[in-house]
Amino acid sequence: MSKQKFFKSLAAEVARIDSAHSTKRQEKLISGFIKDKPTQTIIDGNKYTIFNSNDYLGLRHNRSLIEAEHEASERYGTGPGAVRFISGSFDIHRQLEKSLAKFHNREDAIVFSSAFAANLAAIFSLSKGQSKDSLVDNNTLVISDELNHRSIIDGIRLANLPSEQKLVFPHFDLAALEEILANNASRFTRSVIISDGVFSMLGEYQDLQKLQAIADMYDKEYEQGVLTIIDDCHGVAAFGKTGRGTEEVSLGTADVLVGTLGKGFGTDGGYVAANQAVIDYLRESAATYIYSNSITPGTAAAANQAVNLLDSTEGQALLQKLESNVQLFKEEIKKIGIEMASDSIHPIQPILIGDTEKNEITNKGIIQAWILSYSNQLSGCA
Repeated sequence: MSKQKFFKSLAAEVARIDSAHSTKRQEKLISGFIKDKPTQTIIDGNKYTIFNSNDYLGLRHNRSLIEAEHEASERYGTGPGAVRFISGSFDIHRQLEKSLAKFHNREDAIVFSSAFAANLAAIFSLSKGQSKDSLVDNNTLVISDELNHRSIIDGIRLANLPSEQKLVFPHFDLAALEEILANNASRFTRSVIISDGVFSMLGEYQDLQKLQAIADMYDKEYEQGVLTIIDDCHGVAAFGKTGRGTEEVSLGTADVLVGTLGKGFGTDGGYVAANQAVIDYLRESAATYIYSNSITPGTAAAANQAVNLLDSTEGQALLQKLESNVQLFKEEIKKIGIEMASDSIHPIQPILIGDTEKNEITNKGIIQAWILSYSNQLSGCA
């Protein structure tokens, strides 16, 4: 059968990936966590301290979140039952959206099944009209930082804009961004600038204050202005004195903020926070919202608890502990001579390995030994 040839090509591609030592499908199976030690887990019968989790504050084990999730599951059931516009939206989902809007000082927020889905929705919907009858002009210039996350890249691809409407500026090169805006002002109805807040590979963060200033400078040069979309999934609930992420650290405010509930907030799902016009439009146009189930009511309740907790004394203590753990990690890793790929002040601390095969060996050797040695000092740091 002809399709057997296709299956063979798939197997050959998997073999190529394996030979490059970049295999992802052989995940380690976690059988549980050590009681009262949320960063210590059991894999293949051995104890490990997790240093690569995005659960920056350890909130997935927080008792108040677990209780909120349990109570909501008892009240609403384990699943949403249907997409929100078909059989009704649970009030706990709306409470969460209001909490997120308040947390980010925005008029409203909308929750998605994942942050990936949130990025796809925001980028597609705000850069392109939804149908031939749409009043939203799709003569849009989309400008993206070259190191943006895959979800941003796929969101731009999904918009299916002509190549001349999709431009990339070199990483952090805001002078190049300004040049792109200046050179294209007469050609497009509006421009959408898209960037990560914190970049997940190196722990670097965008100069949002300067980026937004450039956007504002050229806003009047485009008939419908210049819109900024910032994906701050690694910033929110992990970065800044109050956990407001890149906006807090870089003293800038995006027009549209994409965040996740699955990292610092310790639960699951994604969201967009913006003004009312943007959120209302996304509810009417975003396919990953309209045609996809939302997060479970239990997850929504746990997330709502996490958002409210972050502004409490407990939340502030967790953020301060995370910051001190980052400093301790930087000091101790320097003592043993391991090279870092960047001087990050974020919890993402990238260790420079050099090649993927060496990475496999290192993960089982010196790094593991160091983690076990200092795990007692770093407990609480995810």
